Amino acid sequence: MKRILIPALALMPSAALAHAGHDSGSFLSGMLHPVGGTDHVLAMVAVGLWAAQAGGRALWAAPASFVGAMLLGGAAGAAGLPFPAVEPMILASIIIMGALIALAVRLPLMVALPALAVFGAAHGWAHGAEGPAAGMAAYAAGFALMTAALHGAGLLAGLGLQRLAGLRISRTLGGLTALAGVALAVGV
Repeated sequence: MKRILIPALALMPSAALAHAGHDSGSFLSGMLHPVGGTDHVLAMVAVGLWAAQAGGRALWAAPASFVGAMLLGGAAGAAGLPFPAVEPMILASIIIMGALIALAVRLPLMVALPALAVFGAAHGWAHGAEGPAAGMAAYAAGFALMTAALHGAGLLAGLGLQRLAGLRISRTLGGLTALAGVALAVGV
């Protein structure tokens, strides 16, 4: 495991928090933005993994809460409204979601959904603030669709892994996600 983890962590800082080149107000530019930074990909896939572990209504409510709040946060970012500590919040979303998955924590939805909404708003604010001056509607549709797709990938992976090996592999992925978030936070 060390042979895989250490090289993977060593490669991450160069990709972390990198969102340059998203100045086109197009649907495609919006779709590419979430996958342009390791921080966003990790958090968005983690939402799906956590939803798969939680099961029940979380399967749809967790991604919906994140995406809905992300769109609101995106509008706030595009409007130039402040979001104090947005980057630490994005990094915290990775670490916290990874830890919840690793520890197989099943929070009540009344607790989980507002937390996911705060995380989603932070990610959305970053998308909106870094987004185009014109064409924001198409751009927002693209980043919302890609975010939902990343949630779906995490959800399908989590459900599939549970069928193959119970929670063991998902929990390991959660731990690796949390470690990657720490690595991004400290700039390893």
